[in-house]
Amino acid sequence: MKKDTLEYRMMQENNRLKISDAKLQSGSLAGKYPVILDGGKTTIFITDKSKEAETRQNYESRMSNRFMLFAKKPKV
Repeated sequence: MKKDTLEYRMMQENNRLKISDAKLQSGSLAGKYPVILDGGKTTIFITDKSKEAETRQNYESRMSNRFMLFAKKPKV
């Protein structure tokens, strides 16, 4: 093991300490608010609670558009 030295291990430890908190909390739910959709089937976590209504509206429009893609179009 070429890089298995004490100096290299200490350097790696110092680099690990330089990682920002935002990057370490990637995927974390700390500081996020849940928005429950579809009667509890879907939960979306947002950082800004004031955008809850906008999130609900966007989700509903996406779901309705998703089902419209698979609907058979009438023949003309």
